[in-house]
Amino acid sequence: MGKLVSTVFVTLDGVYQAPGGPQEDTRGGFEHGGWSHPYGDEDFGRFVGEVFGDVGGFLLGRRTYDIFASFWPKVTDPGDPVAAKLNGLPKYVVSSTLTDPEWAGTTVIGGDLAKEVAALKERTDGELQVHGSGALVRSLLDLELLDTIHVLTFPVVLGAGLRLFTEGTLPTAFRHTGGRVTGAGVSIQSYDTTGRPAYGSYELPDNG
Repeated sequence: MGKLVSTVFVTLDGVYQAPGGPQEDTRGGFEHGGWSHPYGDEDFGRFVGEVFGDVGGFLLGRRTYDIFASFWPKVTDPGDPVAAKLNGLPKYVVSSTLTDPEWAGTTVIGGDLAKEVAALKERTDGELQVHGSGALVRSLLDLELLDTIHVLTFPVVLGAGLRLFTEGTLPTAFRHTGGRVTGAGVSIQSYDTTGRPAYGSYELPDNG
């Protein structure tokens, strides 16, 4: 059974919107698209290569799918590890409106997300990976289907944009499984979900 693994790029103030380019996602009049690009050094590239080395299939939200589908099919270099995996492996896109995807190897998931994704995890050899797709990541977390999350925090504050974890996200605890900081200052941290948070208090006991 495959693990469901999410890789997300966020700013220090938790924004995940449009990391890759100015026109990637302009919802809400967002004018800061492309904020991750200046930090794409060799360390960053090495980590991305490692992630794509473990993939067996991709689960994407509609917006991220459209962004990927407009770019990656044009990258035909067989030596490009990211393009080879994205173009060659099964892709599942969560959408109630997409009916005829043009990107080869795409299946539309339009039914019961919990059932469909649980079935995909069962039959995926390797990791079922979610890239970007912030709203989908929250849904998968709420459904307790997410196993691992790689959070790449970039040293920038934008003060605007869609936040990854919004009010109402299911309270969830994580176990830190590894991390590093790239030469450009991106903090890459990996966590496994462990269920509900535990709580305590630093108050001194009242011995009165």
